[in-house]
Amino acid sequence: MERLRLYADANAVMSCDFNSWISCGDVMKTPEAAILGFPNPFIGICAFAVVITIGVVLLAGARMNRWFWICVQVGITAGMALVCWFWFTALYTLAVLCPYCMIVWAMMIPLFVLITVRNVNHGVIPAPPALTKFLNSWVWVIVGLLYIAVLASIFFRFMYAILG
Repeated sequence: MERLRLYADANAVMSCDFNSWISCGDVMKTPEAAILGFPNPFIGICAFAVVITIGVVLLAGARMNRWFWICVQVGITAGMALVCWFWFTALYTLAVLCPYCMIVWAMMIPLFVLITVRNVNHGVIPAPPALTKFLNSWVWVIVGLLYIAVLASIFFRFMYAILG
């Protein structure tokens, strides 16, 4: 809704505009905010609707075939690649953080790791037993390390603003 409001009024102040380096309004005004010609949040709305639907179907007891999980893995990997690009662009090209984007980053990290580990465990992604055991033992550590890496990159990029 914020993005649509910005279309109607280019000078609108967004609810997520906090300062010069945390501002979704500033991000939304850039070409990177519409990489496919329409606002990027529409990609997220559709993609997360698919993820939620998959979760509901699985909770209902459905068992999916290997081809389905390959498609999910391809989709979630493409989503993670896109989020990595958004992260890099926000930090090093635009030098502005969008709070809504950071929420998406935070959600994609465990989604990607957990779906990948699930697919390794079920043989969708072939892996030696040692790798499978390692991933199962360290899955939450991997998620935590990815969070720390993202937070560290934000800290070091905006250290001047954080520390004064």
